Amino acid sequence: MHSDRQAAGSAQRHHGNEPDFALVVVTHNSVRELERLLQSVARFLDPQPPIVVVDTGSHDGSAATARAHGCTVLELPASAGFGAACNAGIAQVDTAVTVLLNPDCELRDASLVELVRFAHEHRSLAVPRLVHGDGSVQDSAHPRPATLAAVLGAIAPRPLLPRLLRLRIEPYRTNEPRTVGWAIAACLAASTDLLRELGPFVADDFLFYEDLDLCLRARQRRIDIWYLPSVTLTHAGGTSVDRAFGGHAAALKAVRRREVVRRRLGLAALLLDDLCELATYALRLSARALARRATERDRRNLRAHCEAIRRALSPQSLPDGGRGSERAGVDRR
Repeated sequence: MHSDRQAAGSAQRHHGNEPDFALVVVTHNSVRELERLLQSVARFLDPQPPIVVVDTGSHDGSAATARAHGCTVLELPASAGFGAACNAGIAQVDTAVTVLLNPDCELRDASLVELVRFAHEHRSLAVPRLVHGDGSVQDSAHPRPATLAAVLGAIAPRPLLPRLLRLRIEPYRTNEPRTVGWAIAACLAASTDLLRELGPFVADDFLFYEDLDLCLRARQRRIDIWYLPSVTLTHAGGTSVDRAFGGHAAALKAVRRREVVRRRLGLAALLLDDLCELATYALRLSARALARRATERDRRNLRAHCEAIRRALSPQSLPDGGRGSERAGVDRR
C-alpha cells in the first residue's frame, strides 16, 4: 500500500462555528469524474476541506490527478474492494465529520456544509438529494426492505396513490427533511466517530449494496438515516461500475442485495424482498413494453434477480445452509 500520509484535517479548517470536515473519495479508473468533482469542490467550498482519495488499482491517472489537486492519496490494490477502501480512507481523517463521496458526484453549490452541520448536530447518517445531469431527481432514498411501504411500492400504481402514502414509498420526492429506511451513499455525512463505530462498511464486502448494509446496521442501533432535500448534488451513477462490469452489473447487484437482506433481516424478510423486487421489475417491464419503451436494461434487471434466486435454491448451493450461495457464482475480484 502506498500512502501520501498527512492526517486529513491538520490543515485547512473551516472558520467560525462550522464543524470541520473531510471528504473521502474511493476511485477506480475514475479520472474524468474525479476531475469534475474536485473542480466543483474548489469552486463552491471556501476554504476547501481536506480530501482523502483512496485509489483501488486505477491505471488511468486517478491517483496523479488527486495529488495534483492537493489531496491525501492512498493507493490500494483493486482487490481491496469498495468497503475496505472507504474504511482505510476514514482512518486517515481527524475532523469532526466525514463525508463519503463518490467520484461521479458534483457539487452544485455550497449546501454540502448544511449536510455536514446536520450530521455534526445529530447522531445520525445524513444524505442529500441526488439529481441527474438534467436536474431530475434520482430515486436515492427508500423504505426499509420487507416493510409495508416496500410491498406497496412493488404492487401499487404509484402515481395514483395519495401524496402522503406515495412519499412513504418514494421518500426521495419529499421537499422536507425526513428519516428513511435506507439511502444510496453516493454522498453520506456523519460524525467521524460514529462512522468508525459502525465500521462503517464490512471490509469483506467487495462491491454493491454496502449502503443498504450500513443503513440497516445503523437502524438496528437506533441511529436514524436522514434525507435532506435542501442539499443537492449531481450524481452520474454507475460510471466506473459500467466500465468494469458492463452487462454483468445487474447480476452482481441482485446477488449482493439478497446477501445483505438475508444477513441483516433474515430469511422471511429475504423472501418478501425477493417478491417485491420481482414484482417491481415485472410490472415496470410490462408497463414499458405496452408503451413500447422497454429497454434491455429492464429485461436484464428482471432476469438477474430471477437468476440470483435460482442459484440460491440450486442443490449445490445448499450444503452451507445457503449462507454462501449468493457468492457462489460470482467472483467480483
